[in-house]
Amino acid sequence: MSDRLHPIVECAGDLRSTLKGVASVEPAFMTTGQKASALVALAAARSQLDELAARVLAASDDLAADHGLRDASAWLAVQTRTTRREARQDLVLGRALERHPSLAVAMTAGELRSEQARVIAEAVDVLPVHVDTETRDRAESALLVLADQHDARDLKQIGKRILDVVAPDVGESHEAATLAAQESRATAGVELTLIDDGEGRCHGRFTVPTHVGAILKRHLLALANPARHTDAELRDESGDWKPQRRRLGEALVEYVERYPVDSAPQTAGVNATVVVTMTLEQLLSDNATALLDDGTRMTAGQARRLACEARIVPAVLGTRSQPLDLGRAARLFTKAQRVALGLRDGGCTARGCETSASGCHAHHDDPWSRGGLTELANGRLLCPRHHRLAHDPRYAMTVHADNKVSYARRT
Repeated sequence: MSDRLHPIVECAGDLRSTLKGVASVEPAFMTTGQKASALVALAAARSQLDELAARVLAASDDLAADHGLRDASAWLAVQTRTTRREARQDLVLGRALERHPSLAVAMTAGELRSEQARVIAEAVDVLPVHVDTETRDRAESALLVLADQHDARDLKQIGKRILDVVAPDVGESHEAATLAAQESRATAGVELTLIDDGEGRCHGRFTVPTHVGAILKRHLLALANPARHTDAELRDESGDWKPQRRRLGEALVEYVERYPVDSAPQTAGVNATVVVTMTLEQLLSDNATALLDDGTRMTAGQARRLACEARIVPAVLGTRSQPLDLGRAARLFTKAQRVALGLRDGGCTARGCETSASGCHAHHDDPWSRGGLTELANGRLLCPRHHRLAHDPRYAMTVHADNKVSYARRT
């Protein structure tokens, strides 16, 4: 039989011709009922086609050998401009369907999606070696039934505990062993990478145990909670709503800047404190820069803002580079003072801002960097956004008789 007359080749050709025939049909003119029927039917047809393509790919080792390649997925990736990863996933699925024919039957019937099949096959394949064939078959059958009501993500979680359903006596010990192995891998794989791009930004990535990621996410979501922010704070520079990834990024910045220094570890008896070095003239200037102790730079206004809350210690130098004043933690408002400010101000003191006291920073009206005292009469609550404006030389802050402040861009 020639390649052209093979049923699978003919099927592929017929499918392409049929699809070309409906290419000019405009879905916008379909009724909602027709759209619903079409989408469900197309999903089923895709499953059938995925199964056939995966099965052919898994049977194409000879094709790979003809071209001197490790497997057929490498050949397919080149020929179809598919990524190696995607083609490899299809090959893995095809080989899994060979081991689990019931999954292939369900896909051929259009009842099982390829993602679901991958998850079910993996869940059965990772069962302990001492689990007998009958129990494996029951696990696969149970997951197939559950696939009618659950997507691949749910099935993956269910699959981890499928032995609790089909073999409870084995399941509990297996789960404990699996979790112990996962936790061991997670602990061994912890890492953090931070890279400064030299353009005022730091990029990074990290790998931590799942529970640590959950805790961090919970903290950041609490800081990013829209209820803690005004409408203006929730919008970007163009007036559009900030996406969650940006709000979480801003929450991370606040999380780091406000970390209590008393909880920071000590090295040689000194807390892990960042020191900003500047001359007296730089400290008082609106258009100056400051040097951090790691060699990076920031504006003097940014340094003054961080000195209010972030426990960054300014080291002010005289004309001969001799220290004139080393900031102390006493410049920061105490917990009792913060409570008193909260009772007095109620929240951010900027006009029109509704940020509650718990979401605010304590700011010195008469800047601490210019001799201002850390006392209630010289303090006020400002949300992070208005605190930045208070130290931004482009804006002038006016204190009104009712203790509220307003900002205006300098001309």
